[in-house]
Amino acid sequence: MTKPRYWQEAKKVLSKKDKVLKKIMINYSGILVSRKDPFFSLCKSIVGQQISVSSANAVWKRFETVLQKIIPTNVLRTNKRKLAMCGLSRQKIEYLKILAKSFENKTIDIRQLKKMNDDDAIKYLTQIKGIGKWTAQMFLFFNQLRPDIFPEQDIGLLKAISIHYKTTYPPSAKQLEKLKKLWSPYATVATWYLWRSIDPVPVAY
Repeated sequence: MTKPRYWQEAKKVLSKKDKVLKKIMINYSGILVSRKDPFFSLCKSIVGQQISVSSANAVWKRFETVLQKIIPTNVLRTNKRKLAMCGLSRQKIEYLKILAKSFENKTIDIRQLKKMNDDDAIKYLTQIKGIGKWTAQMFLFFNQLRPDIFPEQDIGLLKAISIHYKTTYPPSAKQLEKLKKLWSPYATVATWYLWRSIDPVPVAY
């Protein structure tokens, strides 16, 4: 497991900028970690699309049990009926199969991302069917450990903002833009703590 080097510095900077966040960071422990396994992370992000964290975890456990090892070959050789029994929709099964094929035939090269800024990396990843902006952001967040990812479409983040910043749900575009600017260049750390504040188990992809 790899941890971000910027974490402690980010906490200091964010504590000075944001009193609400400072209080959250004092109350919750832990740190973002990465498995450094790109295929695993992207599969988990696809499984987690548009469902709650608890539902995603349940589906993922069954998926891991069926595959035994999360590698492209195993996704490709597992029939659709078995994958459906894990709780995966027909669409997500298709996306996982496309992703596995992209890794097998090397039409996606994760090493290329090192040369790209966040926006270009998102564009590169979203070329693959089934990987939208949120999924690409989760990958840059959890696998690449990029420091300034602000997943403005994420339900958990929006919920936590509405609770802690006493605003409407979902928060307005203006409120989100304000927080994005406030937390930059460490939006990743702010987001992680806000997730942590509403979920007893740290989120991981």
